[in-house]
Amino acid sequence: MEYIDLRSDTVSHPTPAMRAAMAQAAVGDDVYHDDPTVNQLEAEAAAKLGKEAAVFVTSGTQGNLCALLAHCQRGESIIIGDTSHIFRNEQGGMAQFGGLIPRTVPVQADATMRFSDLEEAINPDDEHKPVTRLVALENTHNMAGGVPISPEYTAEVGEFARRHGLILHIDGARIFNAAAAFAVDVKELVAAADSVTFCLSKGLCAPVGSVLAGNDAFIRRARRGRKALGGSLRQAGVLAAAGLIALHEMTDRLIEDHRNAQLLAEGLSEIPGLRIHSQHTNFIVFALAADIGLSLDEFVRLLWEKYNIRMSPYGGETGEIRLRTHYWIDQPAIAKTLSAVRAILS
Repeated sequence: MEYIDLRSDTVSHPTPAMRAAMAQAAVGDDVYHDDPTVNQLEAEAAAKLGKEAAVFVTSGTQGNLCALLAHCQRGESIIIGDTSHIFRNEQGGMAQFGGLIPRTVPVQADATMRFSDLEEAINPDDEHKPVTRLVALENTHNMAGGVPISPEYTAEVGEFARRHGLILHIDGARIFNAAAAFAVDVKELVAAADSVTFCLSKGLCAPVGSVLAGNDAFIRRARRGRKALGGSLRQAGVLAAAGLIALHEMTDRLIEDHRNAQLLAEGLSEIPGLRIHSQHTNFIVFALAADIGLSLDEFVRLLWEKYNIRMSPYGGETGEIRLRTHYWIDQPAIAKTLSAVRAILS
């Protein structure tokens, strides 16, 4: 059955080129570091980000946790946004596995954190306080609605971190979306970072995996964390092959997803009974008017049952629906979606 899935870009499935590459991939044993396709992915990813080395991990959550474990000692504190994915949606792994203490800072509407708040979050050199070790950014910022963070702000945070003897980690699950939004080389967005993760399995369409990058010594430590977390892989070249296609073919087309998101948001904004809350990169956030007599759950159910279109409520009591465009959402899919929404709300 063909259907349109706008729930997330995580639902994107491999392209035909990826499936062919996976079927033909040269493999070895990644634990012995002799899987040639994994080695190629790691080398090319590091070079693309302007870092010395990289390691292939099973997910962005695993990559972020490996980074924190490699950078920090138990009992140390990290400064992190209060709506960040690491803090809100990674099950407190930093505390469970690393004994790390989050110090949260309010995330602003533009996905930045105020420098006054960052400054206040640094603990003094006092034996009563945990040592503050790291500050983390998220780009693009998921819970802010896909807002990209600029190269200029990121560079300022990097300078702030160096001035205070802190490490800068970027959760760059969608860093290539941010690069597309600002029309800059991704290296410019992560130049100030000591480490960065990015996902292969969202807008880049690979079926599995993320990459963590940094300097050589850091990546050696991160590999130890990956092993402890059960993330060491064997013939992983069949997965890395899709990641290479993602790097070669998918990073430069993300602006198409952004344009399609804008087109979809513009169409939705013209439909009575809908309110667009935001549209950034490949994200759209909207709500139903209170007087239309239709709950979010009913709206979503009707879209699926009548038109084979998947959406899902998001945000709990805020009563929103968040959509994300991706490679498999083209302009005919957008037209069909707009027609279905009009029919349901008419």
